[in-house]
Amino acid sequence: MKKLFLLLCVCASFVSFSQEKAEPVVWKVSYIDRGNNEGEIIFAATIAEKHHIYSQKPTDAGPIATSFTITPNADYKAVDKVTEPEAHEAYEEVFGAKVASFEKEVLFKQKISRKSNKAFVISTFVEYTCCNDRMCLPPKTLQFMVTVPEAAKK
Repeated sequence: MKKLFLLLCVCASFVSFSQEKAEPVVWKVSYIDRGNNEGEIIFAATIAEKHHIYSQKPTDAGPIATSFTITPNADYKAVDKVTEPEAHEAYEEVFGAKVASFEKEVLFKQKISRKSNKAFVISTFVEYTCCNDRMCLPPKTLQFMVTVPEAAKK
């Protein structure tokens, strides 16, 4: 009887572990130097099959829009706002609204103007909601530290 109970416990543990899923959205954040003291922070999201995240465009009745916070510091200035490519727009019954979303992968970009030639770090945050055709996960906020290397000497 003890062996049967132990076997059932092991099987139950295996089933619960096998049902855990990897994160449906993987973010990678990097910096690209564009020359002339300008650069871009690139927020790259890879989205699992049958999942999507939402655009930065807010809707009155829809999901929480993706948003970015770029922490200011004396070494740079953010230029304009975070840009995104054209999103897929569709009416979603669950929200009762037309919403804009991305599937598979998307790049968001924030231009910056350097005020310093030294290397520095920019603290960034991204908040987003990920859904599939059945449910949405709770909104998530992630922090990324972006290293801006020393400016190339001319």
